Amino acid sequence: MRKEIANYFLITMIRALVESAFQTGYLSVESEGLLYQMVAMKSYHPEDLNAISALLDAVRAGRIKREASSNLVVKFPKHKK
Repeated sequence: MRKEIANYFLITMIRALVESAFQTGYLSVESEGLLYQMVAMKSYHPEDLNAISALLDAVRAGRIKREASSNLVVKFPKHKK
């Protein structure tokens, strides 16, 4: 039960971070780091990967600006539909 609650919090956090980036037009260094950590820990559901994929597409298209100074864009796993 405790792990399920923790996973729910992380999943909700992923969607909140992605939504915030779309609302503000910016992806902060902190948000990008948190997204990377949550994916590295495999604390996500397939729907979260869809949200992250949409975020990365928006960053590549220039609709969302990254605060990070590096040109590195973290590669996240693809969700198979």
